[in-house]
Amino acid sequence: MTTPYLAFFASAQQKPEQIFLRAPACAGLPWAPAGFSISYGEAAQQIDALSKSYAQAGYGRGSRVALLLENRPEFILHWLALNSIGASIAPLNGDMRPEEMQHQLLTSGVETIIAAVNFRGLLESVPHEGISVAMLDQQIPAARTPRLPDGGHGDDEAALLFTSGSSGKPKACLLSNYYFMNVAEWYVSMGGVASMTPFAEVSLSPLPLFHMNALGCTAVGMMLIGGTIVPLDRFHPDRWWQTIAQSGATIVHSLGVIPAILLKRPEGVYDRSHKARFTFGPGVDVEHKRQFEDRFNLPIVEGWAMTETGGAAVTDTAALSAPAQPRCIGKPREIMDWRLVDTAGDPVPLGEAGELLVRAKGEDPRKGFFSGYLGDAAATEQAWAGGWFHTGDIVSADENGLLYFLDRKKSIIRRSGENISALEVEAALDADPGVAAAAVTPVPDPIREQEVFAFVVANPGQADAEALMRRLAMRLSYHKLPGFVLFCEALPLNSTQKLQRGQIKTDAEEAVRSGRALDLRALKSQLRKAMAE
Repeated sequence: MTTPYLAFFASAQQKPEQIFLRAPACAGLPWAPAGFSISYGEAAQQIDALSKSYAQAGYGRGSRVALLLENRPEFILHWLALNSIGASIAPLNGDMRPEEMQHQLLTSGVETIIAAVNFRGLLESVPHEGISVAMLDQQIPAARTPRLPDGGHGDDEAALLFTSGSSGKPKACLLSNYYFMNVAEWYVSMGGVASMTPFAEVSLSPLPLFHMNALGCTAVGMMLIGGTIVPLDRFHPDRWWQTIAQSGATIVHSLGVIPAILLKRPEGVYDRSHKARFTFGPGVDVEHKRQFEDRFNLPIVEGWAMTETGGAAVTDTAALSAPAQPRCIGKPREIMDWRLVDTAGDPVPLGEAGELLVRAKGEDPRKGFFSGYLGDAAATEQAWAGGWFHTGDIVSADENGLLYFLDRKKSIIRRSGENISALEVEAALDADPGVAAAAVTPVPDPIREQEVFAFVVANPGQADAEALMRRLAMRLSYHKLPGFVLFCEALPLNSTQKLQRGQIKTDAEEAVRSGRALDLRALKSQLRKAMAE
């Protein structure tokens, strides 16, 4: 099997009565309040009809269509229909502000957007000249560039996913069919506590389908072994365990923030009355991991990967014979070659920290990785300098070949599983009429791993944090808004007038500890609710 569609089709042929997509009523999905259940056979019929509609409208090999469909079942059905004819998708995040969405539309070069009706207003506020738009209940528009349907090619583009980089705006990662099949094969073969049985697994995820984890691991992984996908709209603490129990989930996906939140909740009848065998939750605090596993009888599997690396360079703790030590991200996959280097590019001694460089073993070091950044060949080659992919992550290794994640070298803030570019937030601040200069950095957060911290040099009479946040909310997604702000007279600059990133990070952590920074996390939550209405 060379494509996600062919993986799905094989499972549908073998066991059409198997449930493909499911969610119980208790999940409280806004688009399916009574829940839903779609078998492989039923999904195959819908996908076939959609595939014919796309082909008749002129889409085919090389077409690229944007999907603004949240985690609805229609997302997966439309993707597989497009995948079957050789077309690609560019998933869009409905929480984006108009400027952010316009950037992704322009970068991706999509010719059509398929959207849920609740995004009509958002799309009307985003310039999209030359791009056709169709709601789910509307006919598929004619392709701008007619192409012939021709699916099944492993090297063809299957999806274009955006990932935060260190250069400000998110980059568009070209991901092939082989990329998705490779990451799915790793996911279903982790072994140990994460061993999976064909046609017996139910994988539940609150993570968005515009991320590699949900799309590559949960979705394609289940297609590969005939499992069931439970796609939630987001993480809801009050109904989390009930949804896991009533969906029949055997596999649960989470992030470091989720166990921390669940541990603060009172005991419930569904806490341990579920069929889940493990939760795949990278980035969990060491103490939270111990408490979570004891309380909920659910082992946490740690791991590491990037959108760019997929399953070609990935680690996990699933098959470890003993409990993982603090910060351990497990063993590298056997097909992965890796090294740790210092700032000069020289290997570091065993046990010392260095930047993780990775590549695939064999003749093609890029096999299974992303195919490149769309429209940015220079950034692609820079990432692959010297024949190794530079992750920007600081890691150490022990004598047993286990890796330990320590920090991030790039200007990235990791908040609740989301990668946020500090430079992108700085650009939004710099564009604000009340801001003379700004610097953004991560600070530790006990719940969300990290939070966004902004140093702001305000223009005269403009040191109003709430007003600033409300203006920023018109330009940035909720999770990118600063959780802390400190108004200051000047930013720390070096002799070449560049920001002293190390000093900024240290100063930010001290400002939070001392209480000098304005804590805007409650306001941030209020703005999130307002933005969702």
